[in-house]
Amino acid sequence: VQLDESGGGLVQVGGSLRLSCLLSGRPFSNYAKGWFRQAPGRGREFVAAISASGDRVQYADSVKGRFTISGDITKKTVYLLLSSLKPEDTAVYYCAADFKPFHRNTVYSRAEDYDYWGQGTQVTVSS
Repeated sequence: VQLDESGGGLVQVGGSLRLSCLLSGRPFSNYAKGWFRQAPGRGREFVAAISASGDRVQYADSVKGRFTISGDITKKTVYLLLSSLKPEDTAVYYCAADFKPFHRNTVYSRAEDYDYWGQGTQVTVSS
C-alpha cells in the first residue's frame, strides 16, 4: 500500500490545517490508520489513530479536543484536522497504516504497530 500525504504548511498560532493521506493499492477498510509527528531533535510521537472500521478513534493527550481524525472510504483518504494550533505542534506529520482485517475495531498508538508510512508533511506554527 502507498500513502501520499498533503496539506501541511505555515499557519499562525490559533489557526487550522487539514492534512490528507491517500491510501492506494489495497482495500481502505481493512487498514488501521494513524498519524504521528516528529519535531526537530525529538522522537516520533503518536498523535491520533482510527480503527479499520472507522468506528473507534484515539488521541494523544496533547492534541485531544484540538485535532480530529476521520476517514472517507470512497476517497480512500484519512484526514487529520488540526485546530487551535500552538507553536509546539510544529513538526513533520506522518500518516501510517497497517493491514488489520481481523482487528477492525482496534486502534493502535504505537509506531511499531504500523508497517506502511507516508513521506511526511511539514506543519509550522508561527507565533
